[in-house]
Amino acid sequence: MDINTGRYDHIEDVLVKLHNGSWFGWSDHTNKIYANLVIYNSEGQDGYGCDKPTEKELTDALAKAQSDFDAQEYARNRIYPTIGDQLDYIFHNGVAKWKTDMISPVKAKYPKPS
Repeated sequence: MDINTGRYDHIEDVLVKLHNGSWFGWSDHTNKIYANLVIYNSEGQDGYGCDKPTEKELTDALAKAQSDFDAQEYARNRIYPTIGDQLDYIFHNGVAKWKTDMISPVKAKYPKPS
């Protein structure tokens, strides 16, 4: 996972979300590729079997997670004033002005993709 953004960038990010506990590892920890993926046991701590996923399943899940993350970029960019500042603004100016002055400009700058 990219430490700065939280975006998945490796199949290991997908693997850690599949089952609880230490159910997989790498035969070569310096070369974390599918060929070096090792499944420790056939029954995970979460009660589900831990069969080795196919490389395609992992790369597809990684691509989907990346796509889902990228689709939410607009939401991550929408930074509003603190709740205290917003409530104070509403108290002094009303809800309609708050929406016009504080909320709408942020939504206009970072629109939700259609």
